[in-house]
Amino acid sequence: MTIATKMAAAIQSSSWIRRMFEEGAELKAKLGAANVFDFTLGNPDLEPPAVVKEALLAALQDPRPGLHGYMPNAGLPATRQAVAAHLSTVHGLAFTADDVIMTCGAAGALNIILKALLDPWDEVIVLAPFFPEYLFYVENHGGVVRVVETDQDFLPVLDRIGEAINDHTRAIIINSPNNPTGQVYDADLLHSLGEMLTVQSRRFGRPIYLINDEPYRRIVYDHLEVPSVFQAYPDALVATSFSKDLSLPGERLGYVAINPQAQARQELLAALVLANRILGFVNAPALLQRALLHLMDTSVDITPYVRRRELFCRILAESGYQFVPPRGAFYLFPQSPLANDVAFVQALKEENILAVPGRGFGRPGYFRLAFCVPESTIVAAAPGFARVMTRVRG
Repeated sequence: MTIATKMAAAIQSSSWIRRMFEEGAELKAKLGAANVFDFTLGNPDLEPPAVVKEALLAALQDPRPGLHGYMPNAGLPATRQAVAAHLSTVHGLAFTADDVIMTCGAAGALNIILKALLDPWDEVIVLAPFFPEYLFYVENHGGVVRVVETDQDFLPVLDRIGEAINDHTRAIIINSPNNPTGQVYDADLLHSLGEMLTVQSRRFGRPIYLINDEPYRRIVYDHLEVPSVFQAYPDALVATSFSKDLSLPGERLGYVAINPQAQARQELLAALVLANRILGFVNAPALLQRALLHLMDTSVDITPYVRRRELFCRILAESGYQFVPPRGAFYLFPQSPLANDVAFVQALKEENILAVPGRGFGRPGYFRLAFCVPESTIVAAAPGFARVMTRVRG
C-alpha cells in the first residue's frame, strides 16, 4: 500500500457530506446546475457585508512595512485584544488578549485544543448527531471518541453523559447552535451540564473540559439569544470562526477563547500557542486578522436565512415530513420516511434532490438539508420532495 493504512481507512469512511456533494457535481455536469437541487454543503451563499470588503482592502493597502511577516503564534496582539473586548461584552467576564488564540478557522481551533489536551487513549465525548470531522480531529491527536446520543429533540441527556464519563475522559465537545440539527442549548441545560462536569472533574482529580464549537452563534431565529458556555462552567473553551457570520469560509479565520476562570489557564494558553505552531498552522492569516480589528460587531444580514427556513419548513410539513424546526444555523434534519436513510437519500436523488444521510452525522434514520441556497432552489425542489414521500408511503 502506498499510503498509510489509517488514511486508507479514513478515505473509505470519509464524510458523507463530501461524497454527496461530489455525486451532485457529476449530476450537475450531466443535467445542468439549474436542474439539480443541491442541499448538501453548508457553504454560505450570502456575500460578505460591504464593510468586510472595505476592511480587507484597507488592510491590503496599508503602506507600513512588515505587515505580511511572521507574528506571535497566538496572533496579532491588537486583534486578540479586540476579540477579548468583544467576548467581555458578550459573556460578562473579563477576557484579556491572553485568553484568545487566533486560528485557521474553527477546524484549526478544535485541532489545537485537542492537541493541547489529549494523551494517547484519552477520551472525548461527542454528542450524536455530530459534525463528522470531530471523529477525525480526535483521532488526529491519539484520542478516542465516545459517542453519546441526544434525545428526540437533539438535546443532551445528562444521565447518558454521566454514564459515559470515566477516568479517561478529557473533554466533551458540544456544538450549539448545532450542525446538523439547528438545535440551541438553553442556559439551564448548560448550567446543569457544567455542574455535572464540576462534580466529575473533582472525582477524577483533573478538569474535564467543555468545548463549544460555535461558528453559528450569530445565526439564530425567533429573537433567540445563545447563552454563554463560559457562564455555565469555568473549564470551558470556545472554538469558533468567521466563516458563517461573515460568509468567509474560504479565508480560514477563527479563534480559541479560554474562560478567564479556567484552572491552569496559563499552562493551557502555552500549550495552545505551541500547538498552533507545531501543527503547521504557525499563525492565522495576517491580512484577515488586521481587517478583523474593524469587524467584531459585524455580521451578515440573516433575513434571507429566516425566509428560507420558514419556506422550507412549510414545504416539508405540507408533504408530510417530520422534523424539529431549527433554532439556529442553516440546516434541517428531518426523519427519513424509510428506515434506511441512505436508500431514502438515493430516492431523493432520483428527483435530482441532493441531501446527506443522517448516518454521516452519527444518527441513521434522518437526513440533512442545508438551506444556504437560493429560495428558487427550495421552491423548485418542492414537487420532488412531495413525489418521493408519496412513493415511499406506498
